[in-house]
Amino acid sequence: MPELPQNLEQMLDQIAGLAGDQQRIYMRQVVESVGSRSFGPLLLVIGVTLFSPLSGIPGMAVFAGLFVMLIALQMLIGRKNFWLPAFILNRSVPQQKLLKAIDWVKPGARRIDRLIKPRLSFMMHPSSSYLLAGLCVTVAAGLPFLELVPFSSSIVGLALAILGLALVARDGLLVLIAVGFIVAAASLLASKLL
Repeated sequence: MPELPQNLEQMLDQIAGLAGDQQRIYMRQVVESVGSRSFGPLLLVIGVTLFSPLSGIPGMAVFAGLFVMLIALQMLIGRKNFWLPAFILNRSVPQQKLLKAIDWVKPGARRIDRLIKPRLSFMMHPSSSYLLAGLCVTVAAGLPFLELVPFSSSIVGLALAILGLALVARDGLLVLIAVGFIVAAASLLASKLL
């Protein structure tokens, strides 16, 4: 079983290591790579995907919304092992697009990793995970609508990546920052639709 990533760069390296000679990388491989017992890295994966150029793929926000909803609901019911249906695990992206997206994100990941550390531990209390999961359910429900507003899904992707990183690094300050980005995306969506 692979070692769970402790920061963003380690997670990106694990995912990039999947490429090998394969033409396509499947979600099943990504989940196995980052650990089936860890919700944080999985939120990180979907957040980085939405924030990266891969978010331009039609339907990516809907797919991300389903993924986040599954993660959040399993957090809410207290599951220890992560489960995904086969139709999500069998989704894939071309190897070159995935590696290009990872290369695009990696320099920022190195800088971010220097800033994260365990802090504001009351935000990371086990009972707080229910609040975080509820927030993720709300975000997941809104993701399909964000395709209507350019760049709003990227803002939410950044927020989800920050939330995932907060879970990995046990950093409560990152939770507050992620909530700020989610509020910004919701305000942007409301201003465009109302």
